[in-house]
Amino acid sequence: MKSSPLFKLNTSDLLKGLLMSVLTPVVYIIQASLEAGEWSFNWHNIGLAAISGGFAYIVKNFFTPAEAPKTEEPK
Repeated sequence: MKSSPLFKLNTSDLLKGLLMSVLTPVVYIIQASLEAGEWSFNWHNIGLAAISGGFAYIVKNFFTPAEAPKTEEPK
């Protein structure tokens, strides 16, 4: 997959941001449940974690320049 140029986003960036929006609350739920000793769901905090995780990933990609393709060095 090709990286998007600096200050631009491509579909891959948005899909990965969506994935981060799903994975971040999962980690949050597991962490909070372990601390509480039971499975508890605070939907407000889970929603905030989802929005924050996805937004942070999108912003990171927006400000990160495209990586040059890695090439193998001749032997």
